[in-house]
Formats: sequence, C-alpha cells, structure tokens
Amino acid sequence: MTLFERIAAGEIPADIVRNDEDVLAIRDINPQAPVHILVIPQRVIPRVGEARDDDGALLGQLLLAARDIAKQEGLDETGYRLVINHGPHAGESVPHLHVHLLGGRPMDWPPG
Repeated sequence: MTLFERIAAGEIPADIVRNDEDVLAIRDINPQAPVHILVIPQRVIPRVGEARDDDGALLGQLLLAARDIAKQEGLDETGYRLVINHGPHAGESVPHLHVHLLGGRPMDWPPG
C-alpha cells in the first residue's frame, strides 16, 4: 500500500484539501513554495508513464482538480506551476502518480 493510499484510508494524518471519488489533494509536508499541494488519483497509477489509454479521463480529472484548487487558493491571478515527476532522476519519491501544485511565489526557469 502506498503512502497516499494510507493517507486516503485515514491511517496517516494529512492536511486534506480535497477528497472525492476520483481525487485526493493534500498539502505537502515539505513545501517548496508557499502553496504546495499534491493532487493524487484515488486509484493507483504508479507513474504517468504507466498510465493506460483508458486512464485519460482520470488524468484529465487531476488537471481539472488542480485548476480548481489553484483558484480556491487564490493562485489563478498570479500563476502557478504543475509538476509531475517520473522516475528517480526526476525526483519521484512515492510510486503513486501525483501532480504537484506550486504557487505563491515567482518560479524560476528552468526548474531543478
């Protein structure tokens, strides 16, 4: 069971921003920006490269949820960044697909 599944099951406490049938969103415990929220599918997809063709609707739900949460957090005016890590060189630490929603400060480019 992944860390995010354990959070969704209530085994591990988290600051939950959204919890519905498709998406769990929590505040990151090690934030890299004033707003750092993880948007996670309730169904485990280990990483984006392992998503199936029929996962398209769920992947779309993640982006729409991130959009809605960004607006709720007041980031829609100033901007925000969405990040998906795939594999260890990208910084993936939990093998359960999730989108990092980052905002509340200027972001540099390129990242990393």
